[in-house]
Amino acid sequence: MIYEEERKNEYIETLTSELPVLRARLHISQADLARGIGISRQTYSLIETGKQQMTWVTFMAAIAFFSGNEKTRRDLIVLGLIDIA
Repeated sequence: MIYEEERKNEYIETLTSELPVLRARLHISQADLARGIGISRQTYSLIETGKQQMTWVTFMAAIAFFSGNEKTRRDLIVLGLIDIA
């Protein structure tokens, strides 16, 4: 169980550090991305700047959002956040 939580935190940290790059690749604003993953722009801004940790639910929503776009799906694969399948 502890290993699983550590692994989740590693995934969250990896995605959080790449959020500005992924968002820029799609040419979308913080507000657009926040709306797409179901959180407020203020919460998203806190996450992107590292002032608040992303929840697992938000992580999964962001993965679904970015994996649904070919421009960012490849990045998630390279980062080890999703499988090629």
